[in-house]
Amino acid sequence: MSNTYYTPKGGLPGQDQLLTDRAVFTDAYAVIPKGTMRDIVTSALPFWEGTRLWVLSRPLSGFAETFSQYIIEVSPGGGSDRPETDASAQGVLFVVDGTIELTFDGDTHAMGPGGYAYLPAGSAWTVNNRSDKVASFHWVRKAYESVEGLAAPEFFVTNEHDVAPVPMPGTDGKWSTTRFVDPTDLRHDMHVNIVTFEPGAVIPFAETHVMEHGLYVLQGKAVYRLNQDWVEVEAGDYMWLRAFCPQACYAGGPGQFRYLLYKDVNRHMRFIRR
Repeated sequence: MSNTYYTPKGGLPGQDQLLTDRAVFTDAYAVIPKGTMRDIVTSALPFWEGTRLWVLSRPLSGFAETFSQYIIEVSPGGGSDRPETDASAQGVLFVVDGTIELTFDGDTHAMGPGGYAYLPAGSAWTVNNRSDKVASFHWVRKAYESVEGLAAPEFFVTNEHDVAPVPMPGTDGKWSTTRFVDPTDLRHDMHVNIVTFEPGAVIPFAETHVMEHGLYVLQGKAVYRLNQDWVEVEAGDYMWLRAFCPQACYAGGPGQFRYLLYKDVNRHMRFIRR
């Protein structure tokens, strides 16, 4: 399996380029193509040095409301000793380029491409780039929904290459999911997995369900069904789906189509109090 994951290139298109692109924002979904991730749309965060980020999703009333997702780009010598300022926020880090040092509870973990860490809400951690090249990683954040009588999940760090993908039943291995959390572990209220399709594989029905999704295409290309539309996507694109948005896909080849997938799970539906 390749270690190559797409990372934004930044920069700015030339003045001779057409404005037309594949960016779409609807009531049901959004597509943020890789071409929109330019220098002038980056953000900064408190207590981070030598760092910029692209915000891919954020809680937005009437759309997707449970999570935020960033692509963090840390220059050599950059990082943060106080990365998370919200004690209610749990997080997942997934490294796509370079190497970072994650420190948790006094232990330091070197994380390269494919590295994955779960960070419990309220925990203290740091992240730094001690290398001589830029490091990039995804940071998915969600306010943890505690349940009385159910313990909170614990910190862990791994790499996707150490986690065996689980084939979807009836697909002959053409569609599989790399699950970093046991689906039966109800302590977790979000999953961040990697989904892999072999060339020509499909989601053979329009999935329509309560889970919100963020999908970042790590490798390959596909045609994705979003609500009533078919949309072409490729490595570096991001899709943001609100609850109940119908979804399916055809993997386009010639290589694997792979994406990092967020979904909210294992909790009662919150009521809107008026």
